[in-house]
Order: sequence, then C-alpha cells, then structure tokens
Amino acid sequence: MESEDLIKKWLSDELTPAEKQAFEQGDDFKLHQAIVDNAMHFKASNFSKPEAFKDLQSAYQTKKSNKKQLDWFRPLLRIASVLVITLGIYFTFFNTNLTVVETLVSQQDTVELPDYSQVILNADTKIEFSKTDWNDKRYLNLDGEAYFKVEKGKTFDVITSQGVVTVVGTEFNVKQRDTYFEVQCFEGIVKVTTENSSKTLLAGDTYRLLDDEFSLGKTTIVSPEWMHNKSSFKAIPFKAVIAEMERQYDIKIKLNNVDSERLFTGGFMHDNIENALLSITQPMNLRYKINASNEVIIYGNKK
Repeated sequence: MESEDLIKKWLSDELTPAEKQAFEQGDDFKLHQAIVDNAMHFKASNFSKPEAFKDLQSAYQTKKSNKKQLDWFRPLLRIASVLVITLGIYFTFFNTNLTVVETLVSQQDTVELPDYSQVILNADTKIEFSKTDWNDKRYLNLDGEAYFKVEKGKTFDVITSQGVVTVVGTEFNVKQRDTYFEVQCFEGIVKVTTENSSKTLLAGDTYRLLDDEFSLGKTTIVSPEWMHNKSSFKAIPFKAVIAEMERQYDIKIKLNNVDSERLFTGGFMHDNIENALLSITQPMNLRYKINASNEVIIYGNKK
C-alpha cells in the first residue's frame, strides 16, 4: 500500500490491526504523530478585519467551503510544511503586535491608540487592535462599552458582534452587551452597519438594537453618563439594569418574584450601593436586602 494511502487511513482511523501495527513501527511514525498532536493545540485569533459586517459572514462561509475541499491524498509532510510556515507568519507578525486591553468589573480605563485617538473603557470591557496595521487601516474589536475620541484621518472602524461603527473623526459611544447594541453620536458623523440595516448618525442621534428590534432616538447629553459615574436607561428590560449594577459594584443580584423583562427608565450612581439600589427599586415598587457576602436580593410583591 502507498505511504500516503496509509497516512490517509491512519488519520481517518480506518487501519486494520495489522496495518496499524506496521504503520506505528515505521521510521516516520513519531514525526507524523508529533505533527498531529501539536496542530491540535493551535487556535486562531478571534481578531478580524472585515470591511463591513457582512464581510464577516462572507469570510466565514468561504472558510467553511474551502475546508471541505482539503485533499487527504497529499503527503502529510507537505501539509505539515504549509502548516508550519503559516503558523510561523501568524505568530511572528500578527500575534506579537496584537494589543488587548480589558477592564474588570467596577473599573474604567483610558487607552491611547497609535494615532492619538482615545478610547475610554467602561467596566467589564475588552478591546483588541493591531499597532502594525494601524497606519493602513484603523480598526479594533470591541466587547462591552467604550467612548471614542477619534482623531481625523483614515476611516475608523469599531467591530462588534452585532454591527460595525464607521467614522472619520468624531466622538461617539458604543455599547455591546448580549442582545443590546447602542451607538450614540456626540460629534461629527457616524455610520452604523448591522446585518439588516445601515444608518448614518449625526451629533445627538442614538441607534439602538434591543433583542433584534431597531430604533432611532435623540440625546441631549454631551458625553456618556457612565463617564460621570452614572448609569442611565430608557425603556430597558430590568434584567439589563441588574447586569449593569453587578458590573459597576462587583456584586451578585438575585431576583425574587420580579419580572426581569419589565421595562425600566431611570438610572443609578456608582458611588453608593444603597442609594443605587433605592434608585432602581423604588420606581418599580420593589424591595431589596443586602447580604454580607456581596449578594443582593430584590423582592417583588407577592400575588
């Protein structure tokens, strides 16, 4: 049997006991096994560079299609050579220049980008960007909430799981939390592209996507309120308010007989937990109890 046929059957676990014994006694078996074992530990970065939100989906579908066309009949050593070269390029070029910044719960941080643009991160937020590519293409990945002060220059993209925010030079806020996606434009012009829509925002405009329902609104504030230690909400499910309070105070909140989908409008400050709890419970006619273990229980009215 040809060597590459044996390799194919070995990779597919189709060797007979006799063939397997002969294959494992071969001179190159240890090399083949080492290559497969090491390849299993490689993991691609989740950092991407799509020109628009739909490009992300297109690239994913293309990758799936190409994967089906792998030719198992090529010699394994040739595949190994390509793998080593590709991974070498990735780890020396991309991974070493990828900057990742994360904030913890109840923490904020300010990051200066290579072009002196600024990003102010709210609690429990993560951004990723490449310093090497920055002069050619300004883009970063965002998971959480951040306020951007973008210097004028080439197009600037903020990529999230639900949409891409594109600007040239402006000030805006992007919030990406589970099923809640919101963009507020405070200065200049912002373009928001999601799977099903593309909108241009001017200063004072707000774009919101909540549970796949889109809406446009207005804001009169000049900067995000969370930067002034306050979280504000307008017709937002109570569960999202609870999640934000947990994020800002590093506590766990349990609901007892409370409708978590009930809409809430209002806010709370970040400097006093008692006042914050009063701010979200009194308007909803709810009660709360603080336990010693950083746990809060919010009670509703019994029926």
